[in-house]
Amino acid sequence: MDLKEVLNKVEIIAKEVGAIIKERLDSTKDIKHKGRIDIVTEVDLLVEKKLKDDLSSLFPESNFLAEETANKGKLEDFTWIIDPLDGTVNYAHGIPIVAVCIALWKDKNIVLSVVYLPFTDEMFSSIKGQGAYLNGKRISVSEEKNLQNSLIATGFPYDVYKRPDEVLSKLKSVLVNVQGVRRMGSAAVDLVYVACGKFEGFFEMGLKPWDTAAGWLIVEEAGGKVTQFDNSTYNIFAPTILATNGFIHDELSKLLA
Repeated sequence: MDLKEVLNKVEIIAKEVGAIIKERLDSTKDIKHKGRIDIVTEVDLLVEKKLKDDLSSLFPESNFLAEETANKGKLEDFTWIIDPLDGTVNYAHGIPIVAVCIALWKDKNIVLSVVYLPFTDEMFSSIKGQGAYLNGKRISVSEEKNLQNSLIATGFPYDVYKRPDEVLSKLKSVLVNVQGVRRMGSAAVDLVYVACGKFEGFFEMGLKPWDTAAGWLIVEEAGGKVTQFDNSTYNIFAPTILATNGFIHDELSKLLA
C-alpha cells in the first residue's frame, strides 16, 4: 500500500465534499437536534455518505467510525475515522469556519490524515513519520516559549450546561495567564492551526474520536505535543485533549490539571 498515493486520492475526495459544503452555506438547512445544543444538518449526512462511498472504493474492506453514523467504537485495521463537517453549529448559522476530517487507522495507529478547510482552501495533511503539510508545503508549530505571549484556542463540550463551573474554571485559569483565548467552533481547525503555528495551544474536554483523530496526527507530525490535560498519554477516546507547540505544554498542563 502506497500511502502517498492514497493521500493524494483522499485530498481529492476532501475537496469534492468541500465544494458541496461551500455551495450550500447560504441555503436553508434542515436542522435536527441530537442533543440540547448538538445538531446535524442534511449537509452533514449528504457529505458523510459521499465520504463513505468514495473512501470505500480505496479500501473495500475498510470500516468506518463516523460522527453521524458512529459504530460501537470498535477500531479495526483499515478504519476510516471521519467527521464530514466539523463545525456544524457554525455552518448552520452561516459562519464559514468548518472542516472536513479524514483519518486512517491501521496497525493500532493513525497513519494518514487530512483536514480540509473549504472556505479558505487550506488542505492540511500528514502521513505518519513523514511530516505535516499545508497545501503541499511543510509546516511546523510555533517556537514561542513564553506562555504569556501565547494564543490559545479552546472549545466547550456539548454538555457544558451540566458542568459550567468545571468548564469555566479551566478557562479562567488559562485566560489570565496567556496573551488571549480564541473559540473557533471547530476542534479540527484549532488543531491544525496549532500545527501551522497560528495558535500555541488548544484544549478541550468531551470531544469524540472523529473530532480529533485527523488533527492529532497533523499536530504531532508538525513537531507539536498532544496529551490529556494531566499530561498523560492521549488516545482518541480520552475525555480531554491538550495540544501545543511543546514548549508551553507542561506549564499549560499544570493550569488545566
